[in-house]
Amino acid sequence: MLLLLVAVLGVFLAQRFVSRGPRGERLSGTLLVTGISPRPPATGHQFVTIAGVINGPNVNEHAVYQRMAVDVEHWPTVGQLFPVVYSSKNPDNWRFAPPAPPPPPEQQPPVV
Repeated sequence: MLLLLVAVLGVFLAQRFVSRGPRGERLSGTLLVTGISPRPPATGHQFVTIAGVINGPNVNEHAVYQRMAVDVEHWPTVGQLFPVVYSSKNPDNWRFAPPAPPPPPEQQPPVV
């Protein structure tokens, strides 16, 4: 009985620490918002439900639906286009693309 318990524990730990196979790479695309939940009267981050279609390198008008927290001051509207990143294996696994980093400041030559 003890041997069986150790075997079950070993299998459980092996599943936890062993890689589950290759993950899909992240691809860039655009989300066209086709549906949105109403904007709440509150301020700050609130939950929004977004429906739309993603276009990207390996998908063409793939319908998606997701609930997420968004700042009320930047509430999406129907017809807006957003840059998104999504999994190449599962385009339903998407999120808004991170903002582009600011350009590096220009280097001035030293004054002698």
